[in-house]
Amino acid sequence: MAMQEMDEQGFGSDTPSGARRVSGVSSSRRVDRQTGRAGFGAQFRLRFSRSVMPRTQKGRIAGAVALFASLGLLAGAGYEGQHFLLHDERFVVPGSSAIQIEGNSHLTRAQLLSVFGEDVDRNIFTVSLAQRRTELERLPWVEHATVMRLLPDRLRVSIVERTPVAFVRQGSKIGLVDRTGVLLDMDDDSETASKGAPVQYSFPVVTGVSEDDPASVRSARMKIYLKFASDLDSSKENISSKLSEVDLSNPEDVKALIPDHGTEILVHFGDSDYLDRYRKFEAQLPQWHTQYPKLASADMRYDRQVVLEMQAGASVPTNNTQTAEASDPTPAPIKHAAPRPAAKKTAAPERGRPHTKLAAMGQPHFPDESAPTGKHVISSKPARQ
Repeated sequence: MAMQEMDEQGFGSDTPSGARRVSGVSSSRRVDRQTGRAGFGAQFRLRFSRSVMPRTQKGRIAGAVALFASLGLLAGAGYEGQHFLLHDERFVVPGSSAIQIEGNSHLTRAQLLSVFGEDVDRNIFTVSLAQRRTELERLPWVEHATVMRLLPDRLRVSIVERTPVAFVRQGSKIGLVDRTGVLLDMDDDSETASKGAPVQYSFPVVTGVSEDDPASVRSARMKIYLKFASDLDSSKENISSKLSEVDLSNPEDVKALIPDHGTEILVHFGDSDYLDRYRKFEAQLPQWHTQYPKLASADMRYDRQVVLEMQAGASVPTNNTQTAEASDPTPAPIKHAAPRPAAKKTAAPERGRPHTKLAAMGQPHFPDESAPTGKHVISSKPARQ
């Protein structure tokens, strides 16, 4: 038997003579009386009388037996309930049609159902939802998956697919890559393609990202690409869509192929100031077309000079004048760098021909290129003869 006792605090000497006086006055109750509010500071205590427990040994034994009997009944009911859920035919997945799939556009239903091949004609409570989710997220196109039970006999699968941000060259094939560097195949039998509405993408082709690279390397290089594309598009002109290919093999020198009048020009952007360097290239390109019709690449990494490379077999013009910076009021004399033989990267210039020494910068370094057929160095700071 439980007895309830309430300690009301704060009555003091004002308690009527017929009322019970309770000791232990607290300040919280006095505040209540002063403010005239209800006594929320009252404390409630539950005390159990010893008369609840049996006093005799036989009574204690009987109580223990009753307790164990109650626990046994509960365990038996739980077992029967579990047996019912695991063996009743109403909780068996009848077929693949009982598996609902939503959110997929690149992966086909058949590709996703292959994960649930063991679950058909199986009790729905024996399907490990966590394991099926893990198996789904191992598929390259799946970024996140959710698997739920719909009683009595259905499963619901919700897929969030990865979003590609660029094409990627994988050997002789062209695939896709997302922002984290996960390589994705382009399946012709995708869900949308089968409905007559294939997904169309307009991306540059990224090189320097290979399936042989660790995931951390691919992720780091894609961060560089996203920064590069974001900087170019910060002017709201969608400049990145004009690029044909972006080479990420050297993180310190992002290179891009830019289509131009039926050919492509390789532009070195370095590792910063991408938009500013593109603007300089764009501004000088019309004049370069006139003076260097066989232009193959432009190195825009240096502040005071531009290094132009001609196409294979083309010679460097020798009768032109050019300034390095459109803003430089003092035209600089043209200095030609002689072609370097393929076997030697530091060959001396041809005798009798002028050449340029890049003051305080050293000779430009081209780590990933074969020896050029001819380079033209445009500098706003004339070299000492």
